[in-house]
Amino acid sequence: MDVSSNLSYIPKFSTPTKKRPLVYPNSPITPLHQQALLGKVSRSARKSPTKVSSNFVRGSPKLDVVSSDWSLSTSVSSPRAKHHCPNHSDRFIPSRQNSANAFVSSQKHELSAEYNESVAEACGLDLNTRILAFKPDAPESKKPVDLRAQYNRPQKAVVSQTKRKFATTPERVLDAPGIVDDYYLNLLDWSNLNAVAIALERNVYVWNADSGDVSGLAETDESTYVAGVKWSQDGTFLSVGLGNGLVEIYDVESQKKLRTMAGHQSRVGVLAWDRHILSSGSRSGAIHHHDVRIAQHKVGELLGHESEVCGLAWRSDGLQLASGGNDNLVQIWDARSSIPKFTKTNHTAAVKAVAWCPWQSNLLATGGGTMDKKIHFWNAATGSRVNTVDAGSQVTSLTWSPQLKEIISTHGFPDNNLSVWSYGTTGVTKQVDIPAHDSRVLYSALSPDGRILSTAASDENLKFWRVNDSETKKRTGIFSKAGTTNMTIR
Repeated sequence: MDVSSNLSYIPKFSTPTKKRPLVYPNSPITPLHQQALLGKVSRSARKSPTKVSSNFVRGSPKLDVVSSDWSLSTSVSSPRAKHHCPNHSDRFIPSRQNSANAFVSSQKHELSAEYNESVAEACGLDLNTRILAFKPDAPESKKPVDLRAQYNRPQKAVVSQTKRKFATTPERVLDAPGIVDDYYLNLLDWSNLNAVAIALERNVYVWNADSGDVSGLAETDESTYVAGVKWSQDGTFLSVGLGNGLVEIYDVESQKKLRTMAGHQSRVGVLAWDRHILSSGSRSGAIHHHDVRIAQHKVGELLGHESEVCGLAWRSDGLQLASGGNDNLVQIWDARSSIPKFTKTNHTAAVKAVAWCPWQSNLLATGGGTMDKKIHFWNAATGSRVNTVDAGSQVTSLTWSPQLKEIISTHGFPDNNLSVWSYGTTGVTKQVDIPAHDSRVLYSALSPDGRILSTAASDENLKFWRVNDSETKKRTGIFSKAGTTNMTIR
């Protein structure tokens, strides 16, 4: 390839020439340039003849055009004089104050008095009155409004619910001759099928609350007595604890004894069901778990009390068991442990009353005997005591209401009454005290609908009290009949 032939296609670059400075003929000159033109230069300018004047003259061939836009006064004050008389205007923008004054002065000359009058006459205006005015005046309220009274009114008082009425007389009274006067026994229970079981010495009777019929279910031999009764959760079986340490189970429908379970060395005064597990507490302080479905029924033993176990209750979900004893202890057991989770020593007397709250599963209530007279409320999850009330007398039983935030306590010496307490976030408040029996109230049981409480005492009376008067669609059972009647269980 011939290189020389292609050289003609290579572009040639020429060296750029030096551009001359642009001259703006209409640009204003600075004061220094003005002094240079007039031949007056300061000392600083003389010391360094910056050649400003010469350069400016040389570089400004059209100086006459510039001088035509600026009128140069012959008397120019020195910089020192300018310092004392500051110039408020800008080099490029004239003083706004001066321009405003000039505009106002020009307006004054243009708008003469005659012109104003002609405009006012043409528009129908009066020069002596304001153009913008309220015609007529703003309306005023005839009755002034007190804003403080209007917006700071006290809220309407919340009408508190009227204190509900409690029946102070029982709806029904049954004679219970031969009932054992023993604080540590549990001889009364009410089943889910509306049947009441009561033990009188060596016999167990069942009273049907629907029909009012009484039937004898069991009778022990002369060497022992009945120490405790408890219905199964479905109401079909009744467990009976005896003074000789045996536990018997009866089928109520067929009125037959199904089995007898041994294991305790002393009387069994308290029983508690958790589905197919029956727990029994004895005078020795031992608690046995029986699986009623198998022959080898004993599946667990709890040894936490040093004296008789007289209070025993399973939580509704079966996760915990609470026990109270004559050693003044309250113990809370986990279902799968043989060691108590919590041991509470706050009571100073035997603890027979033990009850779990039906609408708050971890709330436990316990009541002490004659030397204590206290009702404690426990958080079974943490073991902390959440409340305490002084009942004023021996606490023999505690029963929670399933519908209302209330708990019912029965008492022995000295009042022999039953009390209704309201349990809320603000604490425990007593609603009513009802004189119940002539002697200490030993046993109590609540009906399956939560409205009737049965109590038994050593005065050999079994009484039924209406503790919840809420309306139902249909009341069944013998308590729907009016009046109070007496009959004998035998």
